[in-house]
Amino acid sequence: MSGKTIPGFFRRICCSLSGYVICCLAVLFSIPGQSQTPDDSCTLEISLLTCAPGTDLYSLFGHTAIRVRDQRRGMDVVYNYGTFDDSDPLFYFHFTNGIMVYSLSASTYEDFMMEYEYDHRGVVAQSLNLTCDQKKNLYEALRQNTTEENRLYNYQFYADNCTTRAGKMIASHSQPLQFGNILPNPSPTYRQMIHIYLDRQQQYWPEFGIDMLLGANLDQKPNNEQAMYFLPDYLMNGFDHTQISTGPLVVKKETLLKFPDTKTGSVWFTPALFFSFLIVLSFLLILKRKNTTRKALQIFDITLFTLLGLIGLIMLYVWIFRVDEVCRNNINIFWALPTHVAAVFLLRKNPSWLKYYFLITACLSAILLIGFVWWPQQMNSAVPVLLLLIIFRSLHQFIKLRDAKIHIAPAAEPHI
Repeated sequence: MSGKTIPGFFRRICCSLSGYVICCLAVLFSIPGQSQTPDDSCTLEISLLTCAPGTDLYSLFGHTAIRVRDQRRGMDVVYNYGTFDDSDPLFYFHFTNGIMVYSLSASTYEDFMMEYEYDHRGVVAQSLNLTCDQKKNLYEALRQNTTEENRLYNYQFYADNCTTRAGKMIASHSQPLQFGNILPNPSPTYRQMIHIYLDRQQQYWPEFGIDMLLGANLDQKPNNEQAMYFLPDYLMNGFDHTQISTGPLVVKKETLLKFPDTKTGSVWFTPALFFSFLIVLSFLLILKRKNTTRKALQIFDITLFTLLGLIGLIMLYVWIFRVDEVCRNNINIFWALPTHVAAVFLLRKNPSWLKYYFLITACLSAILLIGFVWWPQQMNSAVPVLLLLIIFRSLHQFIKLRDAKIHIAPAAEPHI
């Protein structure tokens, strides 16, 4: 009996010991097991969305947004720093003065993608390598920034835009980032960076307008980080070359929408060709030497110098009153003299000094043309042709006004 009871006793002890060991192991492994149970933040996925350029002026350089996705909770939201309200009756006045109020908005991923699919604009997503706490903190920061008191900000073209906001929001809630160099050698200026976009889409008239109104401050060379936070494609490329302590920042990159590049501008009706046409037209009018063509030429000059003067007034206004510095130090004002408006009104009276005014105008334009490649501000490629037109028409007015004074008959002397 004892022989039977002893093995049973040992079996009970062995079972007790094995149970105790199992319990101990369960306790030991239950602690890390609980910490590894994913909470809501661990199921979050954070992606940077980079959108292709559109056809509207405000969308010519693309767009950046942040996607926050939680499959377990069925949440998929896109945060967009590029929202503005152009229905405001003072929108364009504020725009001219550099007061562009933008806001952070949130929309469903489906609605966001539907808009870009309708506009035939591509979208690329970069999934980011963030910790659970970083994802949670980033998501909470985005939610806080969508509240009424926090969502508005003053948009600045190259210093604080939708790409700047999205990129810095991610960087501020990530591990210390090591940005790889994305700039070529020699590095481009801000103006050269936007020219790449505009030339690719053949947007030559918008490019002429931007080059005309934005001054020499746009010809600064941004450093690597400034370039990343300026334009969407540069931020996307920068994140592709960014490292964190555990590896690359971007763990997955995929194209969500893809459309062929569209060239919305005209390759024929360019500013340079238009100004060349005006030079030829005015030259042909001079050759005709008829009263009708003389009147047509006078109307031509009045229209030309009035438009140049009005453009100069706009340049002067934004130079002085715009709150940012993007329109200051603009050398273009020397060919678009605001005083042209007054000079046009004096053509009929022809004061003795007016002919010298047009001679000075021709000389200023000639100086700009001679030093075109050396000026600290990069002027548009169509400006040399425009300068030739201004020189041609200014010299013609100088000769015309001078000859008009010479051919005025002297007053008849009284007979004695």
